[in-house]
Amino acid sequence: MVLDVWLKPVNLCPMETSNPLLRREIEYSRDVASSMNLEGVVNKTGILVLLCLAAGAFSWSQPELQGPFIMIGLLGGFVACMVGMFRPAATPIAAPIYAVLEGLCIGALSHLMNTRWPGLMVNALFLTFGVLALMLVLYTNRIIRVTDRFAKGVFLATAAVALVYLLDMVLRMFGANVPYIHESGLVGVGISLVIVGIASFNLLVDFAVIEQNIRQRAPKFMEWYCGMALLVTLVWLYLELLRLLSKLRSR
Repeated sequence: MVLDVWLKPVNLCPMETSNPLLRREIEYSRDVASSMNLEGVVNKTGILVLLCLAAGAFSWSQPELQGPFIMIGLLGGFVACMVGMFRPAATPIAAPIYAVLEGLCIGALSHLMNTRWPGLMVNALFLTFGVLALMLVLYTNRIIRVTDRFAKGVFLATAAVALVYLLDMVLRMFGANVPYIHESGLVGVGISLVIVGIASFNLLVDFAVIEQNIRQRAPKFMEWYCGMALLVTLVWLYLELLRLLSKLRSR
C-alpha cells in the first residue's frame, strides 16, 4: 500500500523559466498523501511577503543603519537563496530567512530613495502588488497563455537584462557605465519600462511552473520553495519600479 503512492522521480520544472529557483531540475518521489497544493503555495507566499514587509519596515525606521542593512541583506539574501536552490528541502527555513534579509535590504534602499523623492516607496509598492494582481488575472483567465515558446522568450529577455547589469557593474569598476540605463531621458525611461515588462512576464512563467508542480504532486516543502521563487520575482519587480519612478521624478 505504501509503495503504491511512491512514483518514479520527475522533472520539477519542465518549462523554461528565468527564475533561478524554478529553473532548477529536482528529482523527488511523489507522495500523494503529502503533496503541495495551491492553497499552501498562496499561504506560504503570503507569509514570506509579510516577513519581507515587516523587515523592510524595521530597516526603514533605522536610517542610521542603511549601509549595514543593505550589505547584510544583499549577501545574506544571496546565500539563503543559494541554499534554497540547491537544498529545496531546506526552504521551510531558508525561505523565511531570505524574506527577512531581503526586507532589510529593500527597506534601507527604499528609505534612501524616498528621502530624495518623497512618496516613491509607496507608489512602487502599490504598483508591485497591482502588477501581481493584473498578471494573476491575465494568467487565470488564460488571456495570456504561457507556452514553451513564450517562456523561452521571457528567459532570453531576462538573461539579456542580467548580462547588461553585469556589464554595467564591471564598467563601473573602471569609472564607466552602460549608456542610457541610468539616465532619466526618454531612452532611459523606455529601457526601464521594458525591464519592468520583462519582470512582470516572469510572474506569468512562475505561475505556470507552479501549476505544473501542483499537477505533478510535488512534495509539501515545495510550497515554501515556490513561494520563495515568487518572492524573488516580486523583489526584482519592486526594485525595477523604484528605478523607473525615480527616473520619471527626475525629469
